[in-house]
Amino acid sequence: MVRPYRFSLEEFLRLPLPERGVELLEGEVYQMAPIGSRHAHILDLWVQVFVKAFHGKAGVRVQGPFVLPPDTYLEPDLLLYRLGDFRHRYPGPEDALLVLEVAESSLDYDLSKKVPLYAKAGVPEVWVQDLLGGRLLLFRTPEGDHYREQIWVKPGEKVAPLAFPEASLEVPW
Repeated sequence: MVRPYRFSLEEFLRLPLPERGVELLEGEVYQMAPIGSRHAHILDLWVQVFVKAFHGKAGVRVQGPFVLPPDTYLEPDLLLYRLGDFRHRYPGPEDALLVLEVAESSLDYDLSKKVPLYAKAGVPEVWVQDLLGGRLLLFRTPEGDHYREQIWVKPGEKVAPLAFPEASLEVPW
């Protein structure tokens, strides 16, 4: 019988991986698809919007480490998180205000694998920019492995994160 090897978070972080480009989801390693120019462009736009809107109010991390103990290491496209000292630890679900994923070829992976993990961990809000479908999917109010609220927003419309309802952010395209 062939069985996959399951990694702990500590084992995964010690692996000699040349470029991360991989994520650990509940002990299983997944290779990430390369980022296309459209994906990079939309992410750049979101980063500019988030940094301008939340400077001094929250941290903005781009494709950086985010852990969901005990066995999940992710690199979301954008993480909006509570300000704090992260010199000796990675942000976790208790620090997250919002996670944004940009999906071109990864929509099924993001929706079927990552969004349920974010919900189980209690991440309050997840946005998935669906480049092929031309929409932004908002997931709010985690309950178990799903979100009770799911909203579709079109490019050009305005949206505000739950953590900052006064913010009015235009969905880029």
